[in-house]
Amino acid sequence: MSRHPLLHSARLLALSSHPLPTCAVTVFAGGLGLLAGNSIARSLLIAVCVLAGQLSIGWSNDFLDRGRDAAVLRADKPVALGEVSSRLVLNSAIAAAVLALLLPLTLGIGAAGAAWVIVISGWGYNLGLKATVFSFLPYVTAFGALPAIATLALADHAFPVWWAWAAGSLLGVAAHFANVLPDLLADEATGVRGLPHRLGARGSAIVGPLLLVAATGVLLLGPSTSWSWWRLVILAAVGAGAVVGAVVGVRRPGRRPLFAAMIAVCALDLLLFAVSGGTLR
Repeated sequence: MSRHPLLHSARLLALSSHPLPTCAVTVFAGGLGLLAGNSIARSLLIAVCVLAGQLSIGWSNDFLDRGRDAAVLRADKPVALGEVSSRLVLNSAIAAAVLALLLPLTLGIGAAGAAWVIVISGWGYNLGLKATVFSFLPYVTAFGALPAIATLALADHAFPVWWAWAAGSLLGVAAHFANVLPDLLADEATGVRGLPHRLGARGSAIVGPLLLVAATGVLLLGPSTSWSWWRLVILAAVGAGAVVGAVVGVRRPGRRPLFAAMIAVCALDLLLFAVSGGTLR
């Protein structure tokens, strides 16, 4: 036991929040806020609003799945291992959810509505959609709503352009496949059969990278009326990387190469959009 019980509990809570995807989505939301034209302070507020929602989703996931995680001996789940109180995780999830419902109101009712879509989608996934053929739908709605928070938080409360919705949704479904792939066997052993499970490890390892390429293509070509050579070169490079990720994903489904690739592609997409001169609205 740590000499500092509060710090020890905080560390275990952080590990129970799905820290990598939580941080990735939070940074992505803040970056979209800046690209939409929000101030740094307002973009940070957007990030905090999304962070609260992601924490509530991550904690509720580990609380609801604690029995299944324990059954398959998940060593990366402090709740399932009994290292942190399930009551503490549940209370933290509820507190974060309340904050995620109230804090976005400071951005305006439109942006708040988009933020609520993300939270409701995540909780819906945790409460049962994850075990159905429609497991991808919460990712479509949640990631598709991310650009809307950024643009609806502006003074004119504008909706994002079509390709921003489309790219966000495609990235979301790609994230779903990449995140589930390493846990396919453990999930199936406990009765969870979402869309990736039904397609299998090989099918998921192929579909995930294809979705990443499609999302990048939409972001590169959507805001442009001309097919600039550098856009095509970058799209080809992402495609080549996707092929490598697919091969690794098929051969080593227990690793997380596709998820790491998804985060890298998201960062690249943000950078490319920033230098392209496009606009989210």
